[in-house]
Amino acid sequence: MTNRTIFAILLTLCLSVSASASEATDQTHDELRALRDDIVDAVNKGDVDRLLTHLSPNVVVTFENAEVARGRDGVRAYYDKMTKGPDALVASYQTSVNVDELTILYGDNTGVAFGSANDRFTLSSGVGLDVASRWTATLVREDGKWYVAAFHASANMFDNPILHKMKNTAYIAGIFGLVMGLVVGVGLMVAFGRRREKA
Repeated sequence: MTNRTIFAILLTLCLSVSASASEATDQTHDELRALRDDIVDAVNKGDVDRLLTHLSPNVVVTFENAEVARGRDGVRAYYDKMTKGPDALVASYQTSVNVDELTILYGDNTGVAFGSANDRFTLSSGVGLDVASRWTATLVREDGKWYVAAFHASANMFDNPILHKMKNTAYIAGIFGLVMGLVVGVGLMVAFGRRREKA
């Protein structure tokens, strides 16, 4: 067997292994896309039970309000607190999710995904809030299925609709205070003017 033949055989083996690895990676990313799509669908339909099936039993979730939920029961308790009962803050919630790039894979069983989301909150008061947020997720494969092991979401603390509402309220209060100050000031001037005329 010549060196050229040996080289051709080795090259063929390498290409086969590379193609096989590429197919496996493509399949992994397809599985992760399916996971993402079903999670978003479950969230938008308020299907907490289905959402929880995609979370690792030991999941850690940091929500946009900086509350942390541990485990599936913790996530369910958070959703119940925010959306149910007389003290519920949120009447409904919708999200659309974008990923920045393919999940970064660490071996066959771990990945990190990150991107952005556009969230629409309707508060129990009827006020609607559109919030742009960033998120990061750690994903693990257990028994052949992908789960979310950790999820962190955050909004821009310097540019968000709650801050804008607070600024608008402050501006309105400031204008109201200025107008009232002018009215009171003019009233006092008129009153003192009349007293001087009488004196």
